[in-house]
Amino acid sequence: MMVQEGPIQLVCLTASSGVPLFTRGASRQLPFSIIGSLNGVHMFGSGQGVVLSSCETEGGGKVVWRVFQDSVMLIAVSGGHQAGSSKGERVYLQRLLENVWSSMVMVLGQDELTNVRNVERLKKDLRSCFGLIDVLLEDQKEGILGQLTHCADCLLSPQPTLLQEALQGFAKAADSEFGCLLVHGRIAAATDMWWRLAPQEIVLLSALMLSLSDSASASCDYPVFLPQGSPTVAHRLLCFRLLPGADVCVLCGPTPSLHGAESGLVGRFWSPLVDMVRNCLAIGERCLPASLSLRPDILAFLLINRENHRSISSVLPPMCAQPQGDPALPPKARCWELLKLFYIFCTTRYFKQEEASPLTEEEEEGAHQGNTEDFVHGLSHQPLQCYLVTDECKSFGLQTSQHQLFLLLPPVVPTFALPTIATQTLSTITAATAF
Repeated sequence: MMVQEGPIQLVCLTASSGVPLFTRGASRQLPFSIIGSLNGVHMFGSGQGVVLSSCETEGGGKVVWRVFQDSVMLIAVSGGHQAGSSKGERVYLQRLLENVWSSMVMVLGQDELTNVRNVERLKKDLRSCFGLIDVLLEDQKEGILGQLTHCADCLLSPQPTLLQEALQGFAKAADSEFGCLLVHGRIAAATDMWWRLAPQEIVLLSALMLSLSDSASASCDYPVFLPQGSPTVAHRLLCFRLLPGADVCVLCGPTPSLHGAESGLVGRFWSPLVDMVRNCLAIGERCLPASLSLRPDILAFLLINRENHRSISSVLPPMCAQPQGDPALPPKARCWELLKLFYIFCTTRYFKQEEASPLTEEEEEGAHQGNTEDFVHGLSHQPLQCYLVTDECKSFGLQTSQHQLFLLLPPVVPTFALPTIATQTLSTITAATAF
């Protein structure tokens, strides 16, 4: 079976009969014959008591299957175009299917997906999920790593207290305890109850707000289900655009009306803070206040707070010219890709991820098959540091009881200096921001 090269393609079918429901992710869709073959080989395995979860084609393509609630089968197909290990790409595809299913539950509700009475009607209803699913499929979306880590992507505002107070008052006036301010797809402020949502729900709500922000309307009233907290009862998600790239939202009940909140609450709470919101927008993908300086040789970083499942990440522009004769530094898009690959490398081999793991228990068991470093699982201690040296960069991972830090640095940085650089970077960020 030949799998064409190109972007990741997603196929959704009914689990019982294999009726295609939709395909997303590529301008040139998989032929019906290949979709039928992918479904057929999975059904054959099930009939023999074998669960087929993934495979690799002769051309380097990867295919991952997952059945949810004995109702819907999702298949992710990668044409082998992405750099990185086969195992790493499989981990990414497995997490993608998990997120796509939860996004379908978020938009339609679990009952609509598990009690299918009319397949043609379900096909039509699933179109409302396409915007959110397409955001999940946009692997090139730089800086949004929560879909992989299941930690909320955050932006550290220079004036967090004032934004937090405004958000708390805005949510309370809207008869809600759940409020969030999103800037460039990252959370700049959120209420305490918003942070108590499941980590995956927070990530998917941020992705949903990104998909809704593409619409022409500056505000919207959207019904959502919480995949873990409320998969069968919908809530209202009220979203309001404060400035291009900055949106505020609340999860609420029947009141207030969209018009009432827009006309009576948005201006009252947010007009005085327009300059602060602009300051957040100016931070951009750096995610850190301008007053916080990091080492000039850091290419990129991902910092995860393990206790509250929040993260900040950034690719930093070179602060000094490269000496002649030194290897060329990877471009920005490649740095994001290398950061993702190093995160997967660390978390599937060395660092325990607990609730924020990119793998379910079943997937984790499969991920370790063929691992050349299985000796790690026989150690009596938990690894706290790891590094990787390639022609493109040097990568270092540091784990503490509260944090995980993943760094990319130029190849010319001495390997022996990596632990010191990582420790100093972690101390600099946490001391200045209390992250």
